[in-house]
Amino acid sequence: MRRTNFMFGFLLFALVAAPLAFATPAAAKMLRTFEGELQKIKGSKIIVDNKKGDKITFNKVDETEVSGEKEAWDDLKKNDWVTVHSDMFEKPRKAYKIEVMPDPKDEAEDED
Repeated sequence: MRRTNFMFGFLLFALVAAPLAFATPAAAKMLRTFEGELQKIKGSKIIVDNKKGDKITFNKVDETEVSGEKEAWDDLKKNDWVTVHSDMFEKPRKAYKIEVMPDPKDEAEDED
């Protein structure tokens, strides 16, 4: 009986600990996304405007990945539409992943 309880506890520990042991720093955190237009890029910092009154500055870190329509930090340009994955509670905010997307279409229609 004691051996069964020990094996059950060990298995439970292994199931919980294994994903954490092999997780990347970005995957181990609870990341949030912020989507908007890239307003400014200077060195290792970007400013993103969500067009709802919020502008947030993000810092590039060694783990920062760029994906989507662009593949590298140096390819990012002003007015790119991006989704930034970061831990919003960190100060300063760090960009762990940046997805570059096509510009959103304007939903407004012209009336004839």
